[in-house]
Amino acid sequence: MAEAATDPDWTERDGIGAVTDPAAIDRDEIGQDETGHTATGHAATGRDATDGTDSVSAPPRPRRGRRAALVASAVAVVAVAAVAGSLGLGGDKDEGPSTPPRSGSLVPVTRTTLAERTVVDGQLGYGTEIPLPVKATGTVTWLPAEGTTVKRGGTLLRVDDRPVVLMYGKLPMYRDIGLVTDQADQTRSTGEAQKQGTGAGASPDSAATAEFQGTGTGTGEGTGAGETTDPPAMPRELTGMDVLQFETNLAALGYTGFTVDERFTALTASAVRRWQKSLGLPQTGTVDVGDVIYSSGKVRIGHAGVRLGAEASADALTYTGTSRNVVVNASAADAAWAVRGAQVRVELPDGTFVKGAVASVGKQATSSEGGGDEGGSPGRGGDATISVFVTLQDQRALGRLESGPVSVEYVGRKVEDVLSVPVSALVALAEGGYGVETRDGRFLAVKTGLFADGRVEVSGAAIREGMKVRIPE
Repeated sequence: MAEAATDPDWTERDGIGAVTDPAAIDRDEIGQDETGHTATGHAATGRDATDGTDSVSAPPRPRRGRRAALVASAVAVVAVAAVAGSLGLGGDKDEGPSTPPRSGSLVPVTRTTLAERTVVDGQLGYGTEIPLPVKATGTVTWLPAEGTTVKRGGTLLRVDDRPVVLMYGKLPMYRDIGLVTDQADQTRSTGEAQKQGTGAGASPDSAATAEFQGTGTGTGEGTGAGETTDPPAMPRELTGMDVLQFETNLAALGYTGFTVDERFTALTASAVRRWQKSLGLPQTGTVDVGDVIYSSGKVRIGHAGVRLGAEASADALTYTGTSRNVVVNASAADAAWAVRGAQVRVELPDGTFVKGAVASVGKQATSSEGGGDEGGSPGRGGDATISVFVTLQDQRALGRLESGPVSVEYVGRKVEDVLSVPVSALVALAEGGYGVETRDGRFLAVKTGLFADGRVEVSGAAIREGMKVRIPE
């Protein structure tokens, strides 16, 4: 029986169980007993030492180097599993140690109504002041107070102490209105009478007699040139749209007895005399070109361009409409909302809202800094703007407020009863499109809709109302 190798020169190297002699065998591999002796020689062949029968020997244990490699592999697997768990890749969320929470706030998916809104600044007032087309000549003797409202038949100002009256209409006053006496016709009639006053072959004496008596005495017959008994030429009627416009106003003021049409007749002249009497004017029956100024409706007096005692001129007085409105200088690049008839909402300085509508939109853009280059193009220093005129439907809702800064809000596209999240909750997905991150770190793809008011419409199979999504920091 050979003893197990107990050579004192046997040592471990590098901690992996290596031996100096290749023939040396680990005691564990040859079945060394507790006394340090090996089993009988038959043990190596699997035969029992006592009875010579075969026995099944235990499988050899792995070497220490192999055990160390397996331990290292196990550690690596555990590390990979820990990383995968922290990323939420598989595994039951209730198993294993909890991972630290991700940064960022959680917000719920809400059901709401979204609408595209455009809000711009505007100025409340009565609009741009326009000069009154004063045609009267003379000295200004009276002016109304600024802010005075003048209606049809009211006095705008007085020139040479003669009232200039407001009437309604679009056609400006461009001539005197009254019965017309054609002086050319009357002169021509007088010349013909002079030619007929001396008959053919009449003597100079008879011609002189005819001139005095008005009858011819020669062989010819006719009317004397010096005849003074012929009636003056009859005035004729004036016609035109300006006549119809004036007669319409005269009838609206309560004057009757004439037909409202395009003909200025003797009956119209009679009504004009009554109107002139009420104003303290000479009753001529003729309306002078400077007596009337037309506008589309009642006016609000603006500032005066002249002082009392100055000569009347076209800029003597300005006016505006009587309804308050809003003027907006909108960015030309973002003025798609400014369409005539578009409904808007105006916020007043006290926080209340009134309804309005776009009445007109300017056709020429101007620079916000008012500059321009030598070629006449707008300056490049600021954004170009266009003027938008907004009318207000309920003037009473404005109270006594006459002017001040306001905000104009236009509501465009609108969607109701949709799921939405803050725009900041969207994340770009690697495969394209957008998604949201759930509380547990999962990413769900979503389909986006309307963006408005800092939120976005979202939809998807896994998206439901009330679920929490993360806004990443």
